[in-house]
Amino acid sequence: MAKKKTYGFRKFINDVHLWLGIASGIILFLVCFSGTFLAFEHEIKDLFAEKMKVVPTGDSKSISALTALIQQKVEGELTRVTLPSSADEPYEFTIKTSPKDRRGTAFYVNPYTAEILKAPKSSADGFMMAMFRMHRWIMLDVPVGRPIVGVATIIFLILSITGIVLWFPKKIKWKTIKPGLKIKWNANWKRINHDLHNTLGFYACIFIVIMAITGLCWSFEGYREGLGNIMGAKAFGNRGGGPKLEVKVQDKPAISLEKAIAITHKEFDFEGKTRISFPNERAQVYNISKYNEASFSPVAPDALAIDIYGNVLHKEYFNDKPLNVRIMSLIRPIHTGEIFGTFSQIIYFLACLIATTLPITGTLIWINKMKKKK
Repeated sequence: MAKKKTYGFRKFINDVHLWLGIASGIILFLVCFSGTFLAFEHEIKDLFAEKMKVVPTGDSKSISALTALIQQKVEGELTRVTLPSSADEPYEFTIKTSPKDRRGTAFYVNPYTAEILKAPKSSADGFMMAMFRMHRWIMLDVPVGRPIVGVATIIFLILSITGIVLWFPKKIKWKTIKPGLKIKWNANWKRINHDLHNTLGFYACIFIVIMAITGLCWSFEGYREGLGNIMGAKAFGNRGGGPKLEVKVQDKPAISLEKAIAITHKEFDFEGKTRISFPNERAQVYNISKYNEASFSPVAPDALAIDIYGNVLHKEYFNDKPLNVRIMSLIRPIHTGEIFGTFSQIIYFLACLIATTLPITGTLIWINKMKKKK
């Protein structure tokens, strides 16, 4: 008499992996498919846009003169200026043109001719916006699409964990693990499909988990706050919030913008893009971020705060921050793959491409098993 098979832990994990995968397959396919394009979002837009370069002709105009010019020609509140590290790129001024313009509108200025340049429009803008809406809300209204994508992301996280459990054989030995590390291309299509799901899923798993953990910060506010409590730091670095600085009124004139830039370059003696937020009614302080081109992570700026009298109130190197603060302030580039520049973007692109195929190969495995049972 044949021994009746018991419903064990591994069978339970297999069923969880199977049915959650089938239930969320279409949504996960759309989210991952759009994610492959968003891994190189800026590069794709730049590819289909006119290059906005300036020709260095003699000395550049003073930054104060350019600031006064842009304020004369454009109505609104000038909030910041971004100075590129390259001489053939324009300066970028950000102006809040209306109360609804929360983040401000970018205006580009040729520092040699003082000409205001139009921001280049890319023919890929519409397509990339569609990919963004698909990735975040599967093309639905935000209140509807956001939680759907959030739940699908949680499922993807569970699928990744259960998938790794199933990847390991019952008896862990090198000869049983080795087949799971490669694809047997000379086998029949069913075996190749199984290997594509099993092997590629294993290699991409760690990146899928990172994307899922960070991506949930946009789906659920409670999750974002909870993750911040666990990590001991707020997600997104508190979105620009920094230490409260007290400026003492002094009997001397305020420094010029050129002087603030000179102090910045003295404090941060390296090449890189510099972003300067201007003093306002709330704080008489220049808040400055400078990006070190030689840094392994090009998206992590060092910060400096200078009051209107030229006193350095705060100076902070990004690499000197506690690890938990660094991680939480880089949630977005960690999620998108921009954290280490092109190198990490390529890895994320491949991981997203693999993740896109997993619902397809997984469904084919299930169909083949159903046919086999019949």
